[in-house]
Amino acid sequence: SEDSGSESPARPVVRSAVWEDEDDELDEEVDMTHRFRRDFKKSEAENKMTKQRLQQRLKEQFQKAMGGTPNWAEVTAKRKAGTEDEDEGEELMRRTGDFIGSSDSLPKGIIKMKKCLNANSESPCGDQLSSVQFHPSAQIVMTAGLDHSLSLFQVDGKSNPKIQTIHLENYPVNKALFSADGEHIVATGLRNKLFYIYDMMEGKVIPVCGVRGLNEQRVSDFQVSPDGKYLLLSGSSGYLHLMTTKVQYLLVMSAVIQKILCVCVTEEGEVFIWDVQSSKCLKKFADDGCVRGTSLALSRDGLYLACGSQSGVVNIYSQKDCLHTLEPRPLKAVMNLVTAATSLCFNSTSEILAIASRADDEANRLVHLPSFTVFSNFPRFQKKTIFRTRCLDFSPRSGFYTVANNKGNALLFRLLHYTDF
Repeated sequence: SEDSGSESPARPVVRSAVWEDEDDELDEEVDMTHRFRRDFKKSEAENKMTKQRLQQRLKEQFQKAMGGTPNWAEVTAKRKAGTEDEDEGEELMRRTGDFIGSSDSLPKGIIKMKKCLNANSESPCGDQLSSVQFHPSAQIVMTAGLDHSLSLFQVDGKSNPKIQTIHLENYPVNKALFSADGEHIVATGLRNKLFYIYDMMEGKVIPVCGVRGLNEQRVSDFQVSPDGKYLLLSGSSGYLHLMTTKVQYLLVMSAVIQKILCVCVTEEGEVFIWDVQSSKCLKKFADDGCVRGTSLALSRDGLYLACGSQSGVVNIYSQKDCLHTLEPRPLKAVMNLVTAATSLCFNSTSEILAIASRADDEANRLVHLPSFTVFSNFPRFQKKTIFRTRCLDFSPRSGFYTVANNKGNALLFRLLHYTDF
């Protein structure tokens, strides 16, 4: 008011749309009998559905899998007047309570864990599993295998209900990974350069038949960059192909090195570190004592680099030493595997390194960091439980550990030290 001398609060500016598409107003109907949309039907009578209704159905299914609408998906936050400060404090404690509870470092020696129902118990793979991965933000795990299928399961450790299975006709899946934002799944096969992208929000499978500039007869191995901007495809004759994840066209090809077995490790055990922005090789060094390289993993916090070899030895390096030392020496050579180390994975806190070999039963170990010692109680040697490891992964905050094996099962273990998923 003018008497009090205070000014009225400024009103928010209402912005008009830059572009309006007339087709958005049309109630176009979608065919629900298509094999990619059958799982979204609630009754046999739903043969047709409007786009708006299908979008709402997809949202409902996604929220069900997430256990509600996640915080990052909410557009606005509503708070009651007069209690904003209190609500913010309570919300902060609720969100950080799990982290406070797990602030103590993981002890070495024996790891507290519990075997849960298999993650894919509702729909085991009819053949060998080739991939297993946790969703980056939702309590979901994805499995893929040689039975031409991708499956999604909600992880609760008790029943692990199936969300959906996507069948790819005549396409045994060699590898499948989530995009960094968790909205897409990329899958490659064994036979040719065709690969698929599954849009989880739209429920649509997109075949990518060819990539401009990609002169390869077969594309099977790949990695997704942590920022989600790029795919790195391993080609033949030592080529690595870098491409964007948005428009799927080739950006640049790396220099030729020897046969590539895993992103930046050659068959001769040489490790290459590349700067993606400048397309230059920053460092090249030989993995200590390695005759043939088979696997590689980086910790998320930038502390460690692990290199696996055909002999089963896993060398753990300091990433800093790898960049700044002429001939880096490993911090530890882990020798608990006697066959080729084919799978390596760090957990989110860099306190555990999982190592495994697909060439032998029960060849799966958990290495404690920074003591570089193996947990003595995993796996249990009284009876076979893991069999041959095909792939492995930790959940986003290390609450769960999963192992995909040659029997078509995604084994699930609860790591009790970590209180969050």
